Amino acid sequence: MLRGVVLKTFSRSTSGGNRWLTHSAALHQKVPMSKFDKDKYVNYEALHNNVKIVRERLGRPLTLSEKVLYGHLDDPKAQDIVRGESYLLLRPDRVAMQDATAQMAMLQFISSGLPKVAVPSTIHCDHLIEAEVGANEDLKKAKEVNKEVYQFLATGAAKYGVGFWKPGSGIIHQIVLENYAFPGLLLIGTDSHTPNAGGLAGVCVGVGGADAVDVMAGLPWELKCPKIIGVRLTGSLKGWTAPKDVILKVADILTVAGGTGAIIEYHGPGVDFISCTGMATICNMGAEVGATTSLFPFNKRMGAYLRATGRGGIAELAEKHTELLVPDKGANYDQLVEIDLDKLEPLVNGPFTPDRANPISQLGKNAKENGWPLEIKVALIGSCTNSSYEDMTRSASVAKQALNHGIKAKSSFTVTPGSEQIRATMERDGIDKPLMEIGGVVLANACGPCIGQWNRKDIKKGEKNTIVTSYNRNFTGRNDSNPETHGFVASPEIVTALALAGDLRFNPETDYLTGANGEKFKLECPHGDELPAKGFDPGHDTYESPPEVSLKIDVIVDPKSKRLQLLSPFNKWDGKDITDAPVLIKVLGKCTTDHISAAGPWLKYRGHLDNISNNLLITAINAENKMMNNVKNQLTGQYGPVPDTGRFYKSKNIPWVIVGDVNYGEGSSREHAALEPRHLGGVAVIVKSFARIHETNLKKQGMLPLTFANPADYDKVQPSDRVSLVGLDRLAPGKPLKCILKHQDGKCEEILLKHTMNTTQISWFRAGSALNRMAEMKTKK
Repeated sequence: MLRGVVLKTFSRSTSGGNRWLTHSAALHQKVPMSKFDKDKYVNYEALHNNVKIVRERLGRPLTLSEKVLYGHLDDPKAQDIVRGESYLLLRPDRVAMQDATAQMAMLQFISSGLPKVAVPSTIHCDHLIEAEVGANEDLKKAKEVNKEVYQFLATGAAKYGVGFWKPGSGIIHQIVLENYAFPGLLLIGTDSHTPNAGGLAGVCVGVGGADAVDVMAGLPWELKCPKIIGVRLTGSLKGWTAPKDVILKVADILTVAGGTGAIIEYHGPGVDFISCTGMATICNMGAEVGATTSLFPFNKRMGAYLRATGRGGIAELAEKHTELLVPDKGANYDQLVEIDLDKLEPLVNGPFTPDRANPISQLGKNAKENGWPLEIKVALIGSCTNSSYEDMTRSASVAKQALNHGIKAKSSFTVTPGSEQIRATMERDGIDKPLMEIGGVVLANACGPCIGQWNRKDIKKGEKNTIVTSYNRNFTGRNDSNPETHGFVASPEIVTALALAGDLRFNPETDYLTGANGEKFKLECPHGDELPAKGFDPGHDTYESPPEVSLKIDVIVDPKSKRLQLLSPFNKWDGKDITDAPVLIKVLGKCTTDHISAAGPWLKYRGHLDNISNNLLITAINAENKMMNNVKNQLTGQYGPVPDTGRFYKSKNIPWVIVGDVNYGEGSSREHAALEPRHLGGVAVIVKSFARIHETNLKKQGMLPLTFANPADYDKVQPSDRVSLVGLDRLAPGKPLKCILKHQDGKCEEILLKHTMNTTQISWFRAGSALNRMAEMKTKK
């Protein structure tokens, strides 16, 4: 029984052209988009004009998501608009890239031959810092180990007009929230948790690097018109329940695939009882249900946060245009979820998937019944999801209670500030002190263990153990590359409480701890400050603006480098059907982008396509033998690693295909999961269903993302089959593709495969990639 939740899957009303980015002096009030963009202004006039055009065309009220999206249409007068069907051409306001994905994005932009980016863009160095000892030592080591990559990104940013946030500045999403996000913004970012900025009423979408290149090149960005899922919040958060629990409950309801192709729009009276950074937490983790993005309507909590982060002018302007930044009365949602915050219980989701919800009152029982390790080895708070000032002060309030009773954490405990500003403010206000005094180690202002950048030494690989985090993902091997680590996600205050007990059976709402004097005590509910009373301390200046003149800046890539590699164009389609392609691997069960292209130690090769391709599908389960990284070479009969087998086929000019299960490619936005199979000779990925970003990334790289017309046909495919795709010369939008499976015994079966490619996307396939197509169009001009 869902606690405090009503789910409705029908449409339900609630009561609740022009470029958006302009230099025009015609604005009633010129307010810069950020302190770093002095000549780029927030333009609610243009948004209003476009929304008015679309509303009159559609003849109905609009949701907030629709206002922001349709307000950024390239051609609002002529654009076809049908939720779940049309492909929208949009003009985003800006682009944000983290350092792991920025490498490939910048390499692709360099290939375009353009002199400067067309929209404000930034690079954020947060992914390449490995957690091992502590903040200072780890940052120093990262700067040495990644010197070549950082230099490439810094010089590339300077040459092409991109802002550069140095290592140690913080996690991309926290930096965006603090500096760039604002109500009504349309932003794309090369990271799946870009929706974090929806906490400031913007539509902020995670994409692959090729999409970012399009926008930086001045082209419209294409997005399938999303459906809108409304989440109506009533009541208020109390006691141990935190904003994180809202999205953990939404994940429980919708599952990891339930938000695919949709924007989640929160509304209702409960919204006003959540802080701006709490809203960001909820939007951040919407990626875990496959949502295109998530957002909240503009309110006073957002205005307060904008003013606290030095953007009072934007807050004032937004307040004058509030009607643009909330849903129209009577706006319809394709699905409606209702959550009563008064009845919401703290949740701990996991292990191995973020949608497996365990109410804190049931966690111990569930753990014992399922054989999950009860001892908590490590508890980790922070990350892009939960590292706000409010998060840290609430966690510190729990730590102070422990210290007052003379006890420390029984689990190892780490703290990751989300940004240099958060770190400096925590230090100034003494927030870090109780967290460290209970045994916490403060890590660098970076992603760290959340993305697998963790040189963990307390256990051996393969050892069964439990960790609890305030992160967003807990896929198998996600945090420490150990498939036996049972990862659970919860709010930072719950994680801190569990660290004190060191046991999954502990429920801070009902259970007692034992003080140093032997007396039992019960933790009081956490409390914290939404914003610092003294204002934020910016800390060290870690930002580099691009110079006005950059013609003499050289961006050098050493041909012998193991970290960076200039890109060569993929081959064009030869105009022929694909005949007798072997199945490289038939994947069994969940296959995230972590399975397709692992992170952790592989992050160092994100700028070198050939080297990183050596991790292709190495942790996916082969349906034939239930093993990882062990597939049969259909030519030699020998078993070997997946990447090696793909390379062998490529060396013989034999194209191959991948077969997968449901929601293939969920998780990260990493386009390497599409680039690698393309680089190693793959031509198609055939699955029951795709996650949105991965499907788009495959299209961009000239791969064929295909789905079984009948999902049961997955079972017809044998790992030893040869696959033929017939009628590629007649490939057209909405028309299925004929597939012939030739079994090892010589018998053939014919099945139908569907695709979602439109005319433009089919042209990418024929050209060999979207980048190739861009070059073709440039040549024609």
